[in-house]
Amino acid sequence: MRLENHIKQHRARLDLTQQDLAQMVGVRRQTILGIEKGHYIPSALLAFQIAGALGMKIDDLFELVGEDTR
Repeated sequence: MRLENHIKQHRARLDLTQQDLAQMVGVRRQTILGIEKGHYIPSALLAFQIAGALGMKIDDLFELVGEDTR
């Protein structure tokens, strides 16, 4: 199983750069980059902060993909 996200698409929809989003949630741009690329899994708190900053529900922004997603 892996955690996928749709941050890049929704960030672009809002015309936000990685730096903009990073500043909104209090992390470095490299953290947002790592999350978008799937190299870094955010804490639950950071995931909720990102979802809130993008005006989304967390389960619309992040999803588990793999053999069993129950």
